Amino acid sequence: MLSIKNLTKTYKGGKVAVSDLSLEIESGDIYGFIGPNGAGKTTTIKAVVGIMDFDYGEITIDGHSVKKEPILCKSITAYIPDNPDLYDHLTGIQYLNFIGDIFKVEKKLRQERIRKYSDDFEITSNLGDLISSYSHGMKQKLALISSLIHMPKLLVLDEPFVGLDPKASIILKNIMHDLCKNGSAIFFSTHVLDVAEKLCTKIAIIKNGKLIATGKTEDITKDSSLEEVFMEVSEHA
Repeated sequence: MLSIKNLTKTYKGGKVAVSDLSLEIESGDIYGFIGPNGAGKTTTIKAVVGIMDFDYGEITIDGHSVKKEPILCKSITAYIPDNPDLYDHLTGIQYLNFIGDIFKVEKKLRQERIRKYSDDFEITSNLGDLISSYSHGMKQKLALISSLIHMPKLLVLDEPFVGLDPKASIILKNIMHDLCKNGSAIFFSTHVLDVAEKLCTKIAIIKNGKLIATGKTEDITKDSSLEEVFMEVSEHA
């Protein structure tokens, strides 16, 4: 579903943010992307979703190049950054309908999905309120709902559990499992290693822009916790 081959990104001044990184995320994967601050996680994610250009390499989504077919790739992808920047002057329902219009989701189907996920996240009664009145957690929930309206083939999340209460976190995990059962793939960064260990089918660890470990979660952890593996490979990489 998502193929990253030899991705390299260098910023002005010569700082190499990502160096020759290759990953394969398949349909059904919940793929955790972990590493210390400044490791290159967000740079990689922004390159995947077409926000940031890159120097070398190739990224394809469902076989389509993010450089050559950017609109098509965006139409089958959903991206939620770590701090969603929504339109505060709109109400929640206006924003969701705006996103539905962009992705050309049929009205009845759109309404069904909005109703389902707003009920799941318990913000249905707030959809008529201006987004400017929402708490950070409510904005996060609204952004997540918006990402699900068109049932993306690839869901990309940057620190998705930040700002969510425990119940909402459990609901999000269940939704992620359901998406992948239906053939989608999820690629997300997180600092919460115990969540990654329990939730992810596969893990990639990055440090200083370079991939230092990747594979099935059970193969990477084996007789150790993900925290222990992360500390060991980070120190010796």
